[in-house]
Amino acid sequence: MGRAVIVDAVRSAVGRGKAGGALAGIHPVDLLAQVLRGLVDRTGIDPGTVEDVIVGCVGGNGEQSATPGRQAVLSAGFPVHVPSVTVERKCGSGQQAVDFAVQAVAAGVQDVVIAAGVESMSRVPMGSARGDADPHGPGVRARFPDLVGQGVAAELVAARWKLDRAELDAYSARSHARAAHARDAGLFDAEIVPVTTPAGDAVTADETIRPGTTVEKLAGLSPAFATGRHAERMPGHEWVVTAGNSSQISDGAAAVLVMSEERAAALGLRPRARVVASAVVGDDPTLMLTGPIPATRAVLDRAGLGIADMAAVEVNEAFAPVPIAWQREIGGTDDQLNPLGGAIALGHPLGASGVRLMTTLLGHLDRTGGRYGLQTMCEAGGMANATVLERLG
Repeated sequence: MGRAVIVDAVRSAVGRGKAGGALAGIHPVDLLAQVLRGLVDRTGIDPGTVEDVIVGCVGGNGEQSATPGRQAVLSAGFPVHVPSVTVERKCGSGQQAVDFAVQAVAAGVQDVVIAAGVESMSRVPMGSARGDADPHGPGVRARFPDLVGQGVAAELVAARWKLDRAELDAYSARSHARAAHARDAGLFDAEIVPVTTPAGDAVTADETIRPGTTVEKLAGLSPAFATGRHAERMPGHEWVVTAGNSSQISDGAAAVLVMSEERAAALGLRPRARVVASAVVGDDPTLMLTGPIPATRAVLDRAGLGIADMAAVEVNEAFAPVPIAWQREIGGTDDQLNPLGGAIALGHPLGASGVRLMTTLLGHLDRTGGRYGLQTMCEAGGMANATVLERLG
């Protein structure tokens, strides 16, 4: 087995995933293309040496239906012989794309692979591929008759760990405060490549951060899922999940360059990190969002490390109960957990989020001199990815 290294990682700024959002006017293919172009320009590699572009994308319909990575490669001006493939593991799609790239290089199958992710939720709305269809089928429904949507699953997680509204809102206000500090201090500048919209505007900063967010303001929001059949099935439940303590619907793209250590050395490129271990697990599909807990245990065991060894941990903030429950079970300090804020403040462009988290985690390790970082995220169906990185150099 060879050694795969991460040479560089970049991302777009994140835009609000609705009409009028900063990135809503740009086709998702061209959004990803500009990020891919930014990655190869920054590293100076010949794009013709890229042997595959593995792209996480959840909404594989509409403008994201024609293998978006392949279209982005062509839009970015890469030679036509550079191929691409789409990975869809729900919210973990981008992280899984990185894992597949690392595995291909470590196995000696390829030497230069880009892992990327893209999601334009303003142009390809979440769930639009499913429509009114039941994606589970009668066999799954018979085995798990109490399946619910992700928002209600977040309510179930909050109830299981006895998380009240005040705790969720305090966590969410902290996410915005940390992200706002990072943005204002320029901590995201090195990881963001400018994206130019068709109107000629350069988008260079995350649009989703609300620096004035307070617990008092969040307390004024109504629960988002306390309606319809779920309210009838859960009488007496104290509903606590709101739009303010959930991730934001967003647009964005990100990309990571993975190489064999030998190829990077031959090109004079200094690797930034390596993947120490990765894991993917399934967990209870009804609770759905608890997968990061066993995934973290699995990846730390595989790496031979403990949570205290991690300089920082990125737990995707799909909903505030997710990272809080994770911390209750795994431990770690508040300073370790999402030190620059998370998806509650920075948005969650589904297929791109796994690569976005890794890009931000790498930047944080570089700035602070931390050695190890952990990244994990919950996924629909009760799955989760986890990855341990080691900073090099």
